[in-house]
Formats: sequence, C-alpha cells, structure tokens
Amino acid sequence: MASDLRAAVVGDVDFSVTARALATMDASNYRRVPTGTVAPRDAADVAAALEVCRAHGTTPVVARGAGTSIGGQATGTGVVLDLTRHMDGIVSIDPSERTAVVQPGVVLDRLRAAARPYGLTFGPDPSTHSRCTLGGMIGNNACGAHSVAWGTTADNVRSLEVVTYRGERLTLGRGGRGAPAGLLDLVDRRLALLRTGYPEGLPRRISGYALDALLPERGVDVARSFVGSEGTLGVVTEATVALVPLPAEPVLVVLGYADETAAADAAAGLLQYGPLTVEGMAADLVRGTADLVRGAAGLPKGAAWLFCEVDGAPAATDLVRAADALDAVVVREAAGQRALWRIREDAAGTATRMPGGGDAWPGWEDCAVPPARLGAYLREFRALLADFGLRGVPYGHFGDGCVHVRIDFDLWGREGVRDFRRFSEAVADLVVAHGGSLSGEHGDGQARAELLPRMYGEELVGLFGAVKDVWDPDGGLNPGMLVRPRRLDEGLRFEGLPVVGMGMDVGRAAARCVGVAKCRVEGPSAGPGVMCPSYRATGEEKHSTRGRARLLHEMALGEVITDGWRSEEVREALDLCLSCKGCRSDCPVGVDMAAYKAEFLDRHYAGLAGVWRRPRSHWTMGRLPGWLAHFGRGLNAVMGLPFAARLAGVTPERTMPRVAERSFAYWFAQRASTRPPALTLWPDTFTNHLAPEVGEAAVRVLEDAGLGVELPPGRVCCGLTYVSTGQLGAARKVMRRTLDVMGEGEGEVEGAGGADGVGGAVRPVVVLEPSCAATLRTDLPELLGDDPRAARLAASVLTFAEALETLAPDWTPPRLDRPVTGQTHCHQHAVLGDAADRRLRERAGLTGELAGGCCGLAGNFGFEPGHYEVSVACAEDQLLPALRAAGDATVLADGFSCRTQIGDLTEARARHLAEVLAEGLEEEL
Repeated sequence: MASDLRAAVVGDVDFSVTARALATMDASNYRRVPTGTVAPRDAADVAAALEVCRAHGTTPVVARGAGTSIGGQATGTGVVLDLTRHMDGIVSIDPSERTAVVQPGVVLDRLRAAARPYGLTFGPDPSTHSRCTLGGMIGNNACGAHSVAWGTTADNVRSLEVVTYRGERLTLGRGGRGAPAGLLDLVDRRLALLRTGYPEGLPRRISGYALDALLPERGVDVARSFVGSEGTLGVVTEATVALVPLPAEPVLVVLGYADETAAADAAAGLLQYGPLTVEGMAADLVRGTADLVRGAAGLPKGAAWLFCEVDGAPAATDLVRAADALDAVVVREAAGQRALWRIREDAAGTATRMPGGGDAWPGWEDCAVPPARLGAYLREFRALLADFGLRGVPYGHFGDGCVHVRIDFDLWGREGVRDFRRFSEAVADLVVAHGGSLSGEHGDGQARAELLPRMYGEELVGLFGAVKDVWDPDGGLNPGMLVRPRRLDEGLRFEGLPVVGMGMDVGRAAARCVGVAKCRVEGPSAGPGVMCPSYRATGEEKHSTRGRARLLHEMALGEVITDGWRSEEVREALDLCLSCKGCRSDCPVGVDMAAYKAEFLDRHYAGLAGVWRRPRSHWTMGRLPGWLAHFGRGLNAVMGLPFAARLAGVTPERTMPRVAERSFAYWFAQRASTRPPALTLWPDTFTNHLAPEVGEAAVRVLEDAGLGVELPPGRVCCGLTYVSTGQLGAARKVMRRTLDVMGEGEGEVEGAGGADGVGGAVRPVVVLEPSCAATLRTDLPELLGDDPRAARLAASVLTFAEALETLAPDWTPPRLDRPVTGQTHCHQHAVLGDAADRRLRERAGLTGELAGGCCGLAGNFGFEPGHYEVSVACAEDQLLPALRAAGDATVLADGFSCRTQIGDLTEARARHLAEVLAEGLEEEL
C-alpha cells in the first residue's frame, strides 16, 4: 500500500516506525496504531490517497489536523491524512463580504492574523487557537470563549469542498447544495423525528450529527449539517468561512464569587448585557499563577471568577453594576488581559495536575446544559464526583452552559477503568436530565459516542447510522467514531505501561503529555516562551515536546517501537532536543523532556557496546569540567592542532572557546579581603575557566553591596554537562564529590533556608551561570534524592540578582540609564525566574526587554555535527531579530552559551549583568 500511495500522490507518504508512533494518540485517553501517514498536497492528492485505500481492502482513513481532539477522533488504524504539512494555505480574504477561503490545515491564529488588518477575525476561538487547524475545528464544531457572541464553527461556515471515501468531490452549502444522492430523500422521510429529537435552548449542542440543519425551515444547509461529523462523512479540502468585526475597545471584566456554582448561577443573567465572553473558573485552577496575574492588577476577591469581555468602557460599567458579585476588576490594558487569558487557555493542561499531586484526565471533558441550569447541574455533578471518590476542577464557557473538567480517574488499573465507565454513564444520565448535550465543544469521538442513545434515543441514533451509510457506504472514514462506536473503555492509551524496565519510569512520565500541543506553536503565536525551539526551527512533530513524549510512550509499550532503550527512532527525535527545559515551565502539564532525554541517553549507551557508540562530543564537551580542571589552558594548544575539532566531535562551523590565561579561582586566591563572608560564590566551570571576568565583576559588585565573598574550599561542579549528555552515573559521582566539598567532608551543607524549609539560614550559594544554578536547584535533588545534603544545597542557591535583592536590599546600584537587549537564558525562564533580574535592571536604569526563546547553542548542542543549521534557526526565532532591532543597545546575556552564540553569529559582544554593573561602579569612581 505504501508503494501504491507513493506512486499515486504528490505529497509525502511515510509508513516508518516514527511516523506511525507519532500518530497513535491525540489529546484523548485513547490510542490506535495506524498503518502509515500521508501528507497530501491538494484535493487531487486526497482523492488519489482515498482511491488507493479503497483498493487495499477498504483501509480506514482518518483526517488529522493538530491532533488536539479530546474524544479520540484524530486517531485511526489505517492511513492518517496529515493535512497540516502542505494543505495549510489561506486562499483568499474578502473584507467586503467578510469571508475567507482556507485550506483545512491552516492554523486558526494564522487566519486571525491575516484578517486583523481588515478589522476582522474568525469568531470561534478555542484555547488551542495557536495550533488548532480550521479542518479540525470543522470536524469537531469547535467553539471557544467568544461563542456567546459569535457562535460555533457551524455558525461561521458558509460552504465546504469535500471528498468522499469513494472519491466524489462535492461543494456543500445551503439549499441542499452538494448533498450526496439519497441524503435529502432520507431526511424528508424523517422530518418529524428531526423536529422533535433535538433538545431546545442549548447553544452548545455538539453531540451527534446536526441533521436538523437539513430541515426546510432551516435552509437545508448541507455544509452546516456536515460540521461536527468528525471526519466520518468526508474529507474537507477547502472551506469558505465568515469573518466578524473585531471589538473596537475590548475590556475585560473579572467578577469574583464565593464558588464556581455561584458563578454559574450568575452567568446566564449576564447575557442580556451583550458580553463577548462569559468564562468561569475556580481558585484551584489558578494555583501557581501569581506572576501571571500580577500584571493584571490581580484577581478580585472570591474563590471563583467570571471573565467577561465587553466592547467599550460603558459596557464594562453596566456589567459591573448589574452583576451580583463579591468583587470586580476591570482590565483595559492589553498586556493585563493577555496575562489573565493565558490562565484560561492553559487550563486544559493545568487541570491535569491536581492540587496536592496526582494526575487528572479527559473523559468527561465538555458537556453542556442550558445556561440557566448550569449552577444546579454543577452542584449535582460535584456530588457525583464525591460519590465516586473522584476529584476534578470544573471550568469553561459558563455563558453557554459548557463545562470542562479533568478528573483523577485511575486509568492504569482494571478497577479504575471500571469506575471510569460507571462514572461516564452516570454523568451522561445527569446531563440528559438537565436537558444537556454530552459534548459541548470537542465532539463525541470514542469517549461519548457509545452514550448517544441516552441523549437522543435509539431511533435518532439509528438515523445517524443511516446518514453515515449514505455518505460513506464502505465505512472507510474514521470507523468507530460517532456511529457504531467502539466502547468508551476500549483501547485506552495507558494499557500496558510500563512494559520495559523504566528506571525513572520514563514511559509513565511521558504519558503525562495530554497532547494539547502547546509545544507545536510557531511564529508570532508562539509568544515569548521557550518551548519548543527545535519544533519552531523544523516544524516537524517528532521534534516537538509532544512528539518526543509520544515516541517514549510507544517505546515503553513496545508494540510499534520494539527495541526499547536501543531505539534509533527515539534517539533521532531526542537528538535535536536542546535540553532547554522550556517544556518544564511552558508545557501546561510540566513535561520535562530534558530529564527524559538524559535518562534515555544514559540507558541507550549503557554497557560496553554503548560506550563505544557514544558521540565523541559526550567524551569531550560532556566531560568538559574534568578536562579543564586537569589541563586548563593547555587545551588551547591541543585545539589548535589540525583535525582537533573533528577528533573532539565539534562541527567545523564552530570554533571552540579559548581557555583563559588564569582561572577565576586563581584570581580570587591572589586577592586579599578582610570582609567576613556573607555568601559562597560558586565557581562554575564556564566562569572559572572560560569567562573569569564575569566572576571578577561579580565579586566587585557584591563587595560594593557590602557582602563578603568566599569560594568553596575545593573543586566543585554541578554536573550539568554530564546530565545533558546522559552520563548520569558520572553525574552522580561528580555531584556527591561536590557535596563532600561543600560540607567539608562532614556531610553537611549550610542552607539558606527557603520556602521548603530545607536547611538552616546560614550561607547562601550564589551561582552566576543560569544553567548551573538550574542544575543545582532541580537535577541535583532529583538525581541524589537519597542524600539530604542535595536538597539543602539546592535550597541555598541564589542567582546574582536574587542575592543582591535579598542579601543587600538597601544597596543602590550604579545608575546607567541606557537601553539593553540580549537573551534571557532558557533555564532562567524555565527554572529560576527572572523577576529579580528585571527589578535590578530597572533600578540601574537599564531599559528594554531581553529576548525570550533559546539562543540555540545550548551547551554542547550547537557544537555537535549536524546541529549547526538548527542552532542558527533557533537563534533566528527571537534572539537575532531582537539584536537587529535594538541598534547600539548594550547586549546582556548571563549564560555563557548565549554570549558565545551571540559572538559567533553577530558583531556584538554580550556581557553578564555583573560585568555591566561593575563597569558602572568604575565609571562612578
């Protein structure tokens, strides 16, 4: 079949292990293994692929966009059509008609950006707007926060170009246009059923086929009836959609209530004031987001909130006066609104981590009831959760009566799966009792289709099956979804994990990835975050955090990827992981691919055979601290020899940094200081041997702030380079030796105390290199969890800016009054935070923002063969454009890799913040 497909289509055909493994799951609880994937280039390719699949025994076909479906409908056992790779264009925009013609793979945010110059947008805006595709939105009838004003995707589709499984090309529209033979006759025979079988007063009725759109009094709208069919009737190849005017003055009104049921009770009453959104969420959903909401003047008093966007300040005033809320906040600034909306958009991932620990999963993700019934429904829903001993955090589109919730089902064991089924049946009955829809946004898929007879009755569900047979008599399109469905507890993706020995249990850790695909965002929609730099550079799923998590998941199962830790498919996908740790903070569920990569590499190269297969760079740059400690500047002569770079495993496009003539530790030992030490300054490998000027500047500033400085009594190393190259045994040895030095061999490390209460409040450890500080705070206690000294040392770590802020709060930095640009280190973004740095720069008169993202060098990554182009592309994502736009601004970069990358790719010289402040002190003299 792969051979026939390659001969028939112009696009890409991939039946490899990697391609199949990447498409086994979407954002649901389900898993199905496909035969292969096809990325068609146009409608002709789609038709040709379907013809080959028909010829090969009616091979099933599932159309896939971003793969963020929550019901399992973007997975399949046959051929997966990847419509995002080539069929992702905006064909045209007609501002006078307020319409756009798009291909199915175009990402929603791209359409919105293209429409914005005309003062228009596409109304439906699900929280995945930065990566979901129009084809996927049409398949699931997606909605989003603005549906109270602009409706669902079905309300905004004017016509559709589709290809049926038998290759028939149809243009669907109103007046019966494009209806396949027999469809309208079938409907005409069942008009009474269609007029009485659907619930009324329900704006979010997404479940089942929308056959009532084919009623004469509703215009016999074939396109509208097709929307929400989840790829079971035909494959969309082009869509004409309506655009709506952007609000002239969007204002966000946040209303506080005692709990989410009080907020739900109030939501329906606000609709008469014409809000654009009425979104509800409770306090347990916004835990850990203090930094996000600080920029929006905080949340109002209460334990639950309604987020109501209106157009204009007068409308906001009217809404606040009318609302019976405990408190209210009105946010007019765009930055403040974005900060608060980010909480809601991340909720699908945030809600998967329960307060106090534990995972929660989709499965009863988005039911909807009439808005006036929402409060009553939520009270009964909470009681049902308690009856089953389950926990969940409801949130969602309260103005439309739609509730999202992730629930802590135990989907790993037989009893938990049984309870999952029993609970789903019970909630289905509860929703129907309130006149609701089993799905209010994400479609039925496998998760709810089995329960549709409880909502619609057997007769109407039987009609769904008859309609499916008219469109797709061979049953080749997405079988098992919507009609004649698989059981809701069949084919769960957790079954069989782990199969192979997992050490840190990488298989289960990777299973935390729920597939919301925030890591697949690219371009302006990606924003200032870090995750995932290699995906942003390549656009390939296998180089996204989700893609790598899926491959690790399949490696653990052993069905598609059968060679476990020796898997070359997994190694290849992880090869372009920069270990930036961006996913640790930017991923809504905190997937830590850097840690998984380290564990995989450690086991991939385990044993004598593995030792010889390791890349040379692991022995050279991976063990750089040891080489520098033993040979120092003698390495300069070695690296000057012919072929030295090749022998060291360094790509020819790079020049290795030179070792300094004297180390920072040597310089420090030669100086005299009578000031009693207040802190220990960490002589990391990069500062000590490659950039001692940074350490010298830091000492100058810290002492000016009245802080005495000492160095550890012996050689120390955080183990970063060993961890990033997957040499975990060596890393643990280095770390234990460091703990011995810091505790002077007595097994005690003085701690600075902290939020976790570890250690005593004695001597802080100030670390200048962000990657080393992040390693000490995270990798050290994780790798040496059996050694209490590791936690104490981790708790004592401060960055340079944190040290000045906490240990010398009254110190006045030099007033520099100049613009700056540069790079916030990715580990600082992901682990350490840069709030103290921002405040210090502001006090020193350093204006401007540093670039986000990853510089692309990332320690050894950018030096290794085969990585140079990706390394440069990562820098071009955010860093290099920021440098070009900043003119002659002072360039800041606390990370040695960031400074090296800037020096390699530009004419600029980047400096550590300590260097700039030290220069300012000299100027004041």
